[in-house]
Amino acid sequence: MSLNRPTLPELVEAQLTEFEARLPGADTRLRHSNLNVLGRVQAGGLHQMYGYLSWLSLQVFPDTCETEFLDRWASIWLAEGRKPAALAQGSIRLTGAPGTIVPQGTPLARADNREYLTTADTTLGTGGTVDATVTAREAGASGNADTGTTLTVTNSIAGLNGNATVLAPGLTQGSDVEPDSALRQRLIARIQRPPQGGAASDYVAWALEVPGVTRAWTLDSPFGFGSIGVVFVRDGDADPIPDANEVAAVQAHIDSLRPVTAEFVAQAPTPKPVAYTIRLVPGTPAVRDAVIASLKDLHTREAAPGATLLRSHITEAISLASGEIDHTLVSPTADVTAEQLEMTVFGGVTWQ
Repeated sequence: MSLNRPTLPELVEAQLTEFEARLPGADTRLRHSNLNVLGRVQAGGLHQMYGYLSWLSLQVFPDTCETEFLDRWASIWLAEGRKPAALAQGSIRLTGAPGTIVPQGTPLARADNREYLTTADTTLGTGGTVDATVTAREAGASGNADTGTTLTVTNSIAGLNGNATVLAPGLTQGSDVEPDSALRQRLIARIQRPPQGGAASDYVAWALEVPGVTRAWTLDSPFGFGSIGVVFVRDGDADPIPDANEVAAVQAHIDSLRPVTAEFVAQAPTPKPVAYTIRLVPGTPAVRDAVIASLKDLHTREAAPGATLLRSHITEAISLASGEIDHTLVSPTADVTAEQLEMTVFGGVTWQ
């Protein structure tokens, strides 16, 4: 039977009643009497003790504990614990005079002052260009940059032009520290589904160990009997569909852990954009933004390789948006289906 925590007034009443029982004839109800004060002070202390015990009872279970204790639980069950923030990295193109040497650690900055460093010494070729790899100075998803982004060389180097261009697929793999919600989900999954030497659930768990990976699924026998595949996404990025470098990172991580006899491949899902057409009441910018956020959340919760996005769930998500009074979903007109490697993604809204 669970314990019903007494309220402060109940504790005060219990203390005053106890004094009256132990001291016949005493009047504990006088506002400024010693017994009234003592009873209230003691009740206050008991109330704090009950509060501490109530809080402490939440910390002994991984599904209810707070950050400090969640990290401790994770350190016991998960070898790597909480996933740290990861550095964005990728390639840039530098231009200037042929033969110019660009030393390792040369700093570059984005327009918002996010800094990057070259990872090796490079020399401009006869064409006056060279492709160099860079990594963000600080870890985090904000270090990711799209293809074509301009970086500025902050330390002047003779013969080197001041601007560099980010090459495809961009500066990627940057991710923030794993939030409590994701860590708790991984921890509970680890407890409920212990490693089994290469079961399907093991591949999902291994993929989720890579910083930035938020969801993963297994594909059974994609290349015939004995093969297995993992499809994953990175919901914390601007584009949840991973690029080639991010796929390679998951491939390398799982290759270091999987059974040597298994044929394995990591893959990115093929995006299937869902374009929405909606008549919204009221159609204010704030309500529209709320609808867009709700639809994006729907894709995060329900989109998966080969999964069907139900039209009824789309209309429900729109109705749940803050400020929405009424709406008509013009498009899509039916459930949105996806092939085995396809995954529905938010494709924008046209408002009518």
